[in-house]
Amino acid sequence: METTTLAPIASINGVALNTENDILSADDLRQRAYSELLRQAAKASGLLAADDAPATDGVLSEEASSAIEALLEKTLLIPEPSEEACQRHHAANVATYSTGERLNVRHILFAVTQGVDVVALRNRAETTLLDVRCHDGKNQEDSFAKSASTLSNCPSGAEGGSLGWLTAADCAPEFAKELFGHIEVGVLPRLVHSRFGLHVVEVLERVPGMAQAYDAVRGAVAMSLRQKTYVTALRQYLSLLAGEATVVGVDLEASETPLVQ
Repeated sequence: METTTLAPIASINGVALNTENDILSADDLRQRAYSELLRQAAKASGLLAADDAPATDGVLSEEASSAIEALLEKTLLIPEPSEEACQRHHAANVATYSTGERLNVRHILFAVTQGVDVVALRNRAETTLLDVRCHDGKNQEDSFAKSASTLSNCPSGAEGGSLGWLTAADCAPEFAKELFGHIEVGVLPRLVHSRFGLHVVEVLERVPGMAQAYDAVRGAVAMSLRQKTYVTALRQYLSLLAGEATVVGVDLEASETPLVQ
């Protein structure tokens, strides 16, 4: 007789984050935990009605989302970066603020979906990465295309994994960050992580962009520094909330950038 293994119930201050039938990745569970910490903080601050119901399905009420936004705006005081800091950041990241860079890329996507065994998925992705990197020349091309056609969870697998020519604007920000502003050509020696999953990536060709003067991109530089400061402040605030809460069944120390893509 088969037995059904039910998922353990995680909670924040006694509020359940899931049900016994939920199968969540560790990241999804942490996301729910951070959202619940913020929802409870918004209630404690009087920004959210006391009768707002918790979201065991991970979807906050519209009122809770608005209250959390107001809470963070009130709590996280993000200073404007200094001119010196902006200039220093620009000088160290000239390629990031170049325009016109284009890459001819192909990839093999191992999608992270609800219920997937992330450890097994990563092992398959790493094995595939090793396999395509162990070939060269024509064999490498055939190996990559074959692996993409049989393993990739992206429709591009039917085209050998080809994504064609891309600019940074064509990609998810975390994907673009790993590819653009570098000099690498060929199969990247690491898995690329994105909101869609794990990618084995090959840069077939790279057309460099044109560097932009600091004055032309000053606004973008300042925005980037503000975002970095915001992420740090949010992480610290969530760590403080977690330290004051009764946390059961979820590890909140393992997430580097909670709630931020």
